[in-house]
Amino acid sequence: MKTQKVTHQSYLPSNNKSKLVLRRTRKRFNPRIFVDRIIETTAILSLLFTGFAGVGATGCWGMEIATSSHYWQQQKNICLGAILVSFSAFLGSSLVGASFSIHRDKF
Repeated sequence: MKTQKVTHQSYLPSNNKSKLVLRRTRKRFNPRIFVDRIIETTAILSLLFTGFAGVGATGCWGMEIATSSHYWQQQKNICLGAILVSFSAFLGSSLVGASFSIHRDKF
């Protein structure tokens, strides 16, 4: 990870000797790094959510079998839909991240 720093320099004369004085260090905003971090965060969070929704769907499936209730069937279907959406978000963010890296490397 590269961070670019901008340093303003000035020379102050004192007793006929120039001393280098560093005034301020400021990090520059790099949009490429920002976009890469957003894509990486989206991929990680969508995978985590997929796992948690899978655990929830498994629990609802067990409750549906134990109680023969339509409520748990609904909850299971909601969890399965969440798994589908979050896994597709993972695939999409991974594809976008890979295409950005390929474009940057100029393959």
